[in-house]
Amino acid sequence: MMSSASEATGLGPVQPELRSLWSAVQGGECALRYIDVHGVRTRCLEAGSGDDVLIFLHGIGGHLEAYQRNILPHASAGFRVLAIDMLGHGFTDKPDRPYEIDDYIDHLLDLLEVLGLESIYLSGESLGGWVAARFASKYPDRIKRLVLNTAAGMIADPRVMERLKTLSLNAVKSPDKEAVRKRLEFLMADPSVVTEDLVESRYAVYKTPGMLHAMESIMCLQDITVRQRNLLTEDELGKISVLTLVLWTTHDPTASVEVGKRLADAIPGSRFVVMEGSGHWPQYEDAQGFNQIHIDFLKGTDSSGK
Repeated sequence: MMSSASEATGLGPVQPELRSLWSAVQGGECALRYIDVHGVRTRCLEAGSGDDVLIFLHGIGGHLEAYQRNILPHASAGFRVLAIDMLGHGFTDKPDRPYEIDDYIDHLLDLLEVLGLESIYLSGESLGGWVAARFASKYPDRIKRLVLNTAAGMIADPRVMERLKTLSLNAVKSPDKEAVRKRLEFLMADPSVVTEDLVESRYAVYKTPGMLHAMESIMCLQDITVRQRNLLTEDELGKISVLTLVLWTTHDPTASVEVGKRLADAIPGSRFVVMEGSGHWPQYEDAQGFNQIHIDFLKGTDSSGK
């Protein structure tokens, strides 16, 4: 088990090129497909091959495009990489019910069963980190290594919850690109990294029929009563036995570095890394720095030497 460690990367964000999302994956082989997960048509972007399977889980109201700058670098590092649209999100089916954390966990567990995967590397951002942490606590034998990237689920801050809910619902009530842009800019330390292509990608999701009702189902976790019964507990975090990286940023608008440190401290032997100058999406805003840290940890070649 790794000893607990905390460090800042010192890399700083690399100013991203103003490029399309497609250009991030067009230089390699990848496949966009749908998987029937026990009746839930689930969208997946996949690259790479082999036995080391890595699944990326996006944040609340998001979709797999959040990881397009990470897919090929991880595939090149030897992973079979899958980024999915989570239950009710993106272009994945949207069952008519509120989505709490166990609903996402059941969907992930069903996906592993359908794909015949016994164990995986799991990396989640925001809501995806919340889901990943609870999944690892409940099913430790199914996880090889775990990354919690600006993970939600530790606090219930009414101001952040209300802002996130308002921005999300405004973006889908009568789909408007400017509202979508504001929702995306909220995630970034540098709003200029929100390109037209990223706005168009999310706008395409948000204007699909039924998206408003789905977003209302998704946003149930911003209701204080629902959120509190879903929050991660120190007891369950203490049961996470897999090697874990808790990755935070200096400019996360949803929770302070202290919250990330508290999450790391609750997980035995976890490593805590703070990326400088990024917001809630370090995997997008500083893809180069994120990919280096993430791959080194998953491959066991990080600075801990373990």
